[in-house]
Amino acid sequence: MFNYTVETSKSRDEAVQKLEENLKEEKFGVLWNFDLTAKLQEKGTDFDTPYTILEVCNPQEANRVLSEDLLVGYFLPCKIVVYEQDGVTKIGMPKPSALIEMVQQDSVKEIAMDIEERLIGCIDKTV
Repeated sequence: MFNYTVETSKSRDEAVQKLEENLKEEKFGVLWNFDLTAKLQEKGTDFDTPYTILEVCNPQEANRVLSEDLLVGYFLPCKIVVYEQDGVTKIGMPKPSALIEMVQQDSVKEIAMDIEERLIGCIDKTV
């Protein structure tokens, strides 16, 4: 499976706030907190699903993977989404290990797995 997704009893806003705290503990900064719902509505669509995209980055880890292969930058920064579906808040992300398979470079697979485990830990602590 290319993604990791969990459900939480928290609201979208509560989940985003707690997730940002957990990411900070793992030295991941939130580069962008993007309210997709508000942006699409601003552009005249009737999209009303509460949907937030967080773009997150750990500068040291980004440096490690980019030093191995610049193509990995196509997947940066990492994205974590928080959205509501059928009254349930979900938190998910594309797995770095799945994305890195497209590059087919063994030297970055271990780094991707480490990042994935740390991001999953942040998500799981949020639930």
